[in-house]
Order: sequence, then C-alpha cells, then structure tokens
Amino acid sequence: MRRKVGISVSELQEMLDFAVEAAWQAGRVTLGHFQTGVVVEMKADDSPVTVADRNAETLLREMIKSRYPDDGIIGEEHGEEEGSSGRKWIIDPIDGTKAFVAGVPLYGNLIGVEIDGEATIGVVNLPGLNEMTYAAKGLGCWWNGKRCQVSNTDRIEDALVIVTEHKSFAKHKPGKVDELIERARLVRGWGDCYGYVMVATGRADVMLDPIMAVWDSAALQPIVEEAGGTFTDWKGSATIWGEEAVATNGVLFDDVMASIG
Repeated sequence: MRRKVGISVSELQEMLDFAVEAAWQAGRVTLGHFQTGVVVEMKADDSPVTVADRNAETLLREMIKSRYPDDGIIGEEHGEEEGSSGRKWIIDPIDGTKAFVAGVPLYGNLIGVEIDGEATIGVVNLPGLNEMTYAAKGLGCWWNGKRCQVSNTDRIEDALVIVTEHKSFAKHKPGKVDELIERARLVRGWGDCYGYVMVATGRADVMLDPIMAVWDSAALQPIVEEAGGTFTDWKGSATIWGEEAVATNGVLFDDVMASIG
C-alpha cells in the first residue's frame, strides 16, 4: 500500500478521521448561518465573506492547533501560520460563499493536508446536502462511508462536463472551453468543490475552473486521484498550487487537455 515516508497507515488514518470530524464541526457552524440572511462583506479582491466563514475557520484552526500543535496552517480568511513538522493544513471554511449567501446548498467545508510537499489528505463536507467525501493517499476515496470511484465514460460526446460561471471563463480563459462544451453530451454550471466531488463519485466526468487558490485545491487533489481520476492545472501538471484546475475521470484526460490546449 502506498503511504508517506515517515507516517504509518494507522497514523494517516487517524489524521484523516480527525479531518473528517473537523470538517463536520465546521459544517455545523456554517449551517447555523445558512439561509438566515447573514450579512455579507466584500474583501479586497471583491469576493464575499461572512461571519460564518470566519467563525468556521477559527474553529478549524483551534482544533488543528490543539491536536497537531507543530503543524502549519493556511486558511483563506486568516492567513498562514508556519509549522515545524513538515505537515501543512490548508483550509477553506466555505468554498462557494456566493452559493452559501444565495441559500444554495452547493457549498463545502474544505480541509487538505500537505505532508512533505505532497497533497496527502482531502476532505470535502457539503453540510447543506449531508454529504462527506474524503481520501488519503493509499487509503482510497470515500463518499458517506462507502468507497467511490470515477466514471468509465470514454468519449466527450457521452460526458457530463461541469464548469464554473460563464463570466470567469470569459475573463480568464476566453475561448478555451468552447470546443469541449460544444462536444459534451451535457454541460452544467455546478461550480466550486461540488463539481469535483461529482467527478470523484462518478456522477460527472469533467470539471473545469479557470481560477483557483491553494485552499480551493488542496482537499480536491487527493479525493479525485484516490477515486481514480486526475486533478491538474490546465497544462496537465498535478498540483494544488496552480492558478486554475481541471478534474477528469482519467480516461478523458488526454482529450480534455487537447480541447482546452
């Protein structure tokens, strides 16, 4: 079984179990503000933030520092804290704040763990849907307690392709997805982490984002890869540090790369 050098299977499983519990706790915090007309503030990058984002991240940081005090932490809302263990927790308290604010349940609480520079653990909690997807290198990908895997769709013409909002593609990747969208059997705009969970659980075949941050990606790469798929930037490099992302079921990877070239 593949595993990180210096960490046993049991230790990795323990970290994954903790991450799942932490994501569930963060989800409880966010649900307390969901569909309540929560006040929205705009950050410097013109993205929205709420008290739910900030409180959920504060909780996650407290839980992580209590359990793993030597680990580093990166979070969307409260920045980076250096660690000394070689492990880094990368968290997004609400991925899909625009959906959250609109009362749409397609938002997630994301936790990723990078160990010695490799994205190793990923958890996506979708509290509004009561769905939890999680994975660790060598331990498989799990969806609500059951093993899950990507689809075996082998033609774009038969594929369900998920994209984020049209404006983002027009601004950051103009014209890059037109061919893929034209060829696909079905195209839907279920954005943010939900689209990647759909690929990992075999309910969709391709997911594309024209702009990403590391806290958006860190949880997703282990999940998609352990489900048998690919998670890369638009050049095809497997990384959580890219400025964009594409997930596929693996079978369609080369065709997708050629289409968005």
